[in-house]
Amino acid sequence: MPYRRLPNTDQARVRALKAALKKGTSISPIELAYSQKLLLELKAFFPHFEQVLNQYQHNRDRQAKIGKLLGEQFRSARLYVSHFFQVVNLCILRGELKPDVRKYYKLPVEERSVPEIGTEQQLLQWGKNLIEGEEARMATGATRIYNPSLAMVRVKFEKFVEQYNIHKDLLSTSQKLMEKVTDYRTQADRLITNLWNEIEASHENLDPDQKRDASSDYGVVYVFRPSEKLQD
Repeated sequence: MPYRRLPNTDQARVRALKAALKKGTSISPIELAYSQKLLLELKAFFPHFEQVLNQYQHNRDRQAKIGKLLGEQFRSARLYVSHFFQVVNLCILRGELKPDVRKYYKLPVEERSVPEIGTEQQLLQWGKNLIEGEEARMATGATRIYNPSLAMVRVKFEKFVEQYNIHKDLLSTSQKLMEKVTDYRTQADRLITNLWNEIEASHENLDPDQKRDASSDYGVVYVFRPSEKLQD
């Protein structure tokens, strides 16, 4: 015997509500299989539910797009920051700069390796240290470092920071919208349950197959258990 199964996805919830709403706007109140009270509630609720879902999906799509750009900007900025530190070390090795210049970038004076930059947070910190440190070093009248220059590193780093902040804001917005969607899902499930209960109750005088067919026309979903087989 097929059993009624409530929606468990947002798409299924939208389909169920749309089906019931379509009936509610095309059938006279006397013939409608659920109450006018529920119809009014459905008309008031559905547009807001659909809007929240669309807003959430739009934000997620934009978040994915910006996330891809962020990944590209991260790799580019990390490359320039790492290369700059490598050039500093080479200048020290050739005797063009003294080891204590590393202090400007908040690097240990005797540390010859390039700082680890494997995460966005590390890049944010070391990019900031590099730019502020090089500006302070140049303020003393020191010779400029090229290939890459500070100007080029700054351009790459600022592009990364811009995408990072946009992505961070989108993540925050997605979280807020997700909380809103969760609340609306609860309301949708309650409304669908009430609708389907009334729809099935209005068809109680029909035999089981007719009842399912009539209720299915309103969007009520019935499924067979795995152990059950359809008979021709």
